[in-house]
This record gives sequence, structure tokens and C-alpha cells, in this order.
Amino acid sequence: MYLKFDKSEDKLIVSLIGELDHHSSEEVRVKIDDRIDRDNIKKVVLNFNEVTFMDSSGIGVVIGRFKKMQGRSGKICVADVSRNANKVFELSGLYKIIDAYSSVDEAVRCI
Repeated sequence: MYLKFDKSEDKLIVSLIGELDHHSSEEVRVKIDDRIDRDNIKKVVLNFNEVTFMDSSGIGVVIGRFKKMQGRSGKICVADVSRNANKVFELSGLYKIIDAYSSVDEAVRCI
């Protein structure tokens, strides 16, 4: 799993590239949390466009970041979710708690 960080105004955009599974989830968690804390981020967009595989550990990463942002009165959303990850989001019910946008640009405008 490779992470690419970008900032747009006060928003952190995290592009996830590769497989978000039990092998990579802890590292992804640590890197995202470190960036949120270091830059005092209140709004996060997770770009799932290039996620090729996601399992329950990936769900844990998303829910954990959701709770972290709630704890700091912030917002988090997902954008451009790949077909593979979309299936996991639908089956797990993640879309009931986290906003999803069709593109990163739309997410940045709306969050």
C-alpha cells in the first residue's frame, strides 16, 4: 500500500494506492494519524480510486479515522471509490456513516 498526501486549503487528501488489508492497515493508520496530528487537520478526503483490494482491516482503518475526526470536531469522507472497495463499503454498511463523493474535486468542494 502506498499513500500520497496532498493539501487543498484546509483539507488533507489521502490517496490510497494498492491493497488495504491486514498486512498494510497498521502502517496506513499510523501514517494518516501522524499527518492529521502534525498538521492539525480537521477535514480529510480519502481517495479510494486506486485501491485494488480491501478487507475488514480496511474497514477498521476507515472507521478509526472517522472516530478520530469526530473526536476533534472534524469531517472525513471518501471519494472516487474503486469497484473492489465499493463492494466492501456497500456490504459493510460504511456508506451509512461516511459520506462518499464521485470525485476528489467534489469532495473537496463539499466537505
